[in-house]
Order: sequence, then structure tokens, then C-alpha cells
Amino acid sequence: MAQMIGQPEKYFRELIPARDDLLLHLEAEAEREHIPIIGPVVGELLSILAGAVQAQKILEIGTATGYSTVYLARGCEPFNGRVVTLEHDSERAARAEQNLLKAGLGKRVKVRVADALEALSRMEDQFDLIFIDIEKKDYVKALPACRRLLRKGGLLVADNVGFMDADEFNRTICNHPAWKSISLFSFLPLHSPENDALCIALRQ
Repeated sequence: MAQMIGQPEKYFRELIPARDDLLLHLEAEAEREHIPIIGPVVGELLSILAGAVQAQKILEIGTATGYSTVYLARGCEPFNGRVVTLEHDSERAARAEQNLLKAGLGKRVKVRVADALEALSRMEDQFDLIFIDIEKKDYVKALPACRRLLRKGGLLVADNVGFMDADEFNRTICNHPAWKSISLFSFLPLHSPENDALCIALRQ
């Protein structure tokens, strides 16, 4: 068997994707204010997945200050895509809007101040990609709406599924015929926390 890399966390931390000044500022702000963010590795993954499905319509459930939103919006930009993002905290939503303007993405993203579960129940659009990052206990409650709103062949990405509160969601989506899913436990540099799991699911 080939030899594994020694000190893998140190090694892969050196391969973190480059970020611009805005993203670096948001990372520093998140660390200072204890705002959980996905970090540049998961951010780049979201951007890649948006490109892979040639996303024209993306739904983000949980905006915070817009760090992940920037990656999603940039990922769908080549396809003239748009992002709708839901945030229940009006102060954070306002900060996200300002950050998206600074990124030149203000016209590509609609930030909605709303309770996620209530808003999902009223939405009727079809999306190519859905990213969910809210209270983990609410993931399983949001799943039926995600199934309804995501087109067949679209992707659902759920953050922080290594948290115990995501257990019911994890087991439900794993065994549901409408989804083809994987859950990956990984080292995710600058993610909150750095050792966590992601669920990526294809809508069947």
C-alpha cells in the first residue's frame, strides 16, 4: 500500500484556496464575533457544485453575513444565475446585503428576512441547488420543502451534519427514495468546526 501523507491536517491546511480581501475580512470578522462560517474549502466546493449543475437558481437557507452567499453567487455567475437567501436575523441580513454589494453581487442575490421554515412552506419556485445551514434540528423539518422546491437532478448540500441535532435528518435522507445522498466526515480548514460532516444529495 502507498504511504499516506504525514500530518495530513497540516498538509491540507496549506492547500486552502486563495481568497480576496472581502472574504478574508469576513473570515476575520467571523472569528472575532464568533459567527459560524463554512470557510474557504466548503465555500469553494459550493462554487464548484453550482458550476457543475450550471445553476441558474439557487436557494440558500441561512445567510448569516453572506460569506457562503458570495461563493454561491460567484459559482452561478457564468450561467447568469440568481440566489435567493433566507435569514431570520434582520441585522445580519442587512450586513449580508452590504457585503454582497461590496462583492459586486447585489443584483445577483435577493436577501429575504424570514423564518426559514415558514418561508419554505410558501415558496413555489424550482431551484437547481439548495444549501442549508440553519439550526440543525430544523433540517429534517425543512427536508420535505427542499424536495418539493429542488428540480430532479438538482443538488441539496447540508452543512454541519456531524452535529447530533442533525441525526434525524441524516437517517431520513439516507433512507429516502427521493434522494441519492452521501455524508462525508472531513477535515475542513477554517470551517466552524474544522472536523465536521457535509451531506450532498441528488434529487431523484
